[in-house]
Amino acid sequence: MNEGDKMNNEKKKALQALKTSRGQIEGIIKMLEDERYCVDISNQIIAAQGLLKKANLLILEQHINHCVKDAIINNDGSEKVEEIMSIIAKLTNR
Repeated sequence: MNEGDKMNNEKKKALQALKTSRGQIEGIIKMLEDERYCVDISNQIIAAQGLLKKANLLILEQHINHCVKDAIINNDGSEKVEEIMSIIAKLTNR
């Protein structure tokens, strides 16, 4: 598998996770409108958050494997590394 195929695969997986989470969010809205049990709603929100995290990690993996790697190879990686560190800080609530 070449680099382009890997990038496309990562983005396809992220897109699918986002579409699935969109469906879950629409379902959560309906649950709220129907005044469903709060714990059930909360569990669905947690599931949607998990898919969003998965999509984010796939996008970051694609970015590191391609954009960051290429920048480092071309001796211009410090800005890309700073970007990734900024994202890691947000992900870890720092």
